[in-house]
Amino acid sequence: MTQIDLPSPASPLKIGTRGSPLALAQAYETRARLAAAFDLPDDAFEIVVIKTTGDNQALIAADKPLKELGGKGLFTKEIEEDLLSGAIDIAVHSMKDMPVQQPEGLMLDTYLPREDVRDAFISPSLASIHDLAKGAVVGTSSLRRRAQLLHRRPDLNVVQFRGNVQTRLRKLSEGVAECTFLAMAGLNRLAMADVPANAIETNDMLPAVAQGAIGIERRTSDSRAADMLAAIHDRQTGQRLAAERAFLAALDGSCETPIAGLAELDGTTLRLRGEVLRPDGSEAISDDQSCPIEDGAELGRAMAAKLLDQAGEGFFDWKR
Repeated sequence: MTQIDLPSPASPLKIGTRGSPLALAQAYETRARLAAAFDLPDDAFEIVVIKTTGDNQALIAADKPLKELGGKGLFTKEIEEDLLSGAIDIAVHSMKDMPVQQPEGLMLDTYLPREDVRDAFISPSLASIHDLAKGAVVGTSSLRRRAQLLHRRPDLNVVQFRGNVQTRLRKLSEGVAECTFLAMAGLNRLAMADVPANAIETNDMLPAVAQGAIGIERRTSDSRAADMLAAIHDRQTGQRLAAERAFLAALDGSCETPIAGLAELDGTTLRLRGEVLRPDGSEAISDDQSCPIEDGAELGRAMAAKLLDQAGEGFFDWKR
């Protein structure tokens, strides 16, 4: 086994992250796992907070859909620039925010064990979407959640709702909407047991591709980072994301199409469910297939091709 040049308090490994409470929680988890794997103190690592375009308060206040603001790259561009320049050694990301392509010179092949994949229904007074009155105002900035809600409940009034967990909860308390939706994973990682949240089963709302997963990005040429990250990589999460991200890449890797996808493992079998919708919820096309785990990425691409074929001419006309 090659000897790894381990970091130390005098020469720490720099971990880049956004500054939101959830992003920091994910960076701390990464640090804790690396420290435990190599028996190192916390101060052998330095958490470097990088402000991204997506953290701009004016953009958050504008409550516009992500696609109008610039897509998923909003949350990664500045971090990846610092990674390429050597200002940081690794970068920690929420995988559901990650574009399917990495910039040249960077790679993403390390995932931490996946959290709860489900969406959370958040309301101070209601327990589930089924309790919402006709015409109720619900808040979400997710194109996927909006389309899924309107597909099941076309009577709902869906309003834009941007910002981190704390911002969205404040808007809810101000009565901007009767309920909103977050990822259960984020609430769990922030230990926010006091939030009025109820998990939505995946049969009722299929989650975003890679929801609940943390990915760690590094420079392709950095063998030290590669060797260290290999010690904390969760193989099963990697297998599931290989299928989900292949499905997303073959469909539309941007934030412009409401897409949901979830891979689950059972023994040597991978089950993949996928869904693509019109943004107004008027039409949804879905599929559910299984294959040997090693064929997951191939199944993801095949399922995407099948759904695109089913969608037929006109399904994506609204994108033009």
